[in-house]
Amino acid sequence: MAGTFGGGDDDVISGINVTPLVDVVLVLLVIFLMTAPVIYQSAIKVQLPKARSGEDVGKKSPLNFTVSADGKVYWNGELMGTEALTAKLKTLGQGIKEETAIISADQSTPHGTVIQLMDSLRVAGLVRFALNVESKPVTAPKKN
Repeated sequence: MAGTFGGGDDDVISGINVTPLVDVVLVLLVIFLMTAPVIYQSAIKVQLPKARSGEDVGKKSPLNFTVSADGKVYWNGELMGTEALTAKLKTLGQGIKEETAIISADQSTPHGTVIQLMDSLRVAGLVRFALNVESKPVTAPKKN
């Protein structure tokens, strides 16, 4: 008998099975395609004022407020009216006194809207604020 028993396949495997790789890539592509519009739609369009003296706040704050050009106030991306904002701040209690409120206001936002937001925050017990700005590059002074 001329048969082999068990270990006669000494050929080198030269092919790679890419089917699992393609499956994983296609699943990830579908996930990204489904989540991208959600992320894009939740972004609030704000054109921050430019300032050379802006500095990084450092840590992330749970109190991120955005004031749009039309005067709407958003707390962490959620639209808030004045009454709803006051009620939600009251539910946080005294623990928010140590936090810094970060306010990102559009450069065309009326000054009074930002002051009203800051007043609501102060009534709730917050005393530390940071105004978010876009860094402006430092230019050399012109020589005459």
